[in-house]
Amino acid sequence: MTTVERPPALTESDASAVLNLIAAATETDRSGPLSEAGRLRLTSVDVVHLVVRGEPGGIVGYAQVDADESAELVVHPSVRRAGIGRRLLVAAIQAGARRVWAHNEHPGALALAASLGMERARVLWQLRRPLSLPLPEPKLPADVRVRTFAVGDDDSAWLKLNAAAFSHHPEQGGWTEQDLTARFAEPWFDPAGFFLAESAAGLLGFHWTKAHSRTLGEIYVLGVSPQAQGIGLAKALSIIGLAYLRDTGHTDAMLYVEEDNEPAVGLYRRLGFENATSDVMFQVR
Repeated sequence: MTTVERPPALTESDASAVLNLIAAATETDRSGPLSEAGRLRLTSVDVVHLVVRGEPGGIVGYAQVDADESAELVVHPSVRRAGIGRRLLVAAIQAGARRVWAHNEHPGALALAASLGMERARVLWQLRRPLSLPLPEPKLPADVRVRTFAVGDDDSAWLKLNAAAFSHHPEQGGWTEQDLTARFAEPWFDPAGFFLAESAAGLLGFHWTKAHSRTLGEIYVLGVSPQAQGIGLAKALSIIGLAYLRDTGHTDAMLYVEEDNEPAVGLYRRLGFENATSDVMFQVR
């Protein structure tokens, strides 16, 4: 019977093996089985790691349980339909998971969640838009200017603004200095694509773009201070960031948005975004 191990942390070697596992699954499924945050936590001691090893010792299954009781898991395509995913999910639940993500609504993940009586609880849409579509001119209030992020100087102020803008969204609003620094170390990070809106009162909003490839860019995070709602900042910042992605050679843009976030969905629809895929979170009854 397949054994599920629970190491206190992954070694560098095991983390590398999990990255290879993720790459194999991504190539087969055409979507990633772990979120960016999950990949960045592969060597963390602050999450639960669950591992299944195959012959001759390689990792064929992996699950991660975060402190917020959410889990993600992946099984190598060559050993699927052998019960490994079910054992990993059961072990994750025993380790405290109450929710699990099914990225891109993978049929196997949907069937596994249903077999364990889990309920659909949350949907994260991925929207996409060709950057060849025209963009309107951004309209900013007279007292607001937009500049790019200065690493080291803007960190604390941005974390405070991010927490306020996403107070309803603990995954994003709970970012720490460590989370921010981890993104700075990523090969895609470019402060030239990280825009801040400010007035004499301080930071009001931001649009952080991300380059996934030479052709695909992302509205990575877009946030506005609660005190600056209703003045058109979200739309203006969206346009500024999309224009930057277009002008740096990207042909398409993507973003993630909660299915039930009607104001954000409405904004992105008006800017030409359409549904591409969905990530579904299931919860234990």
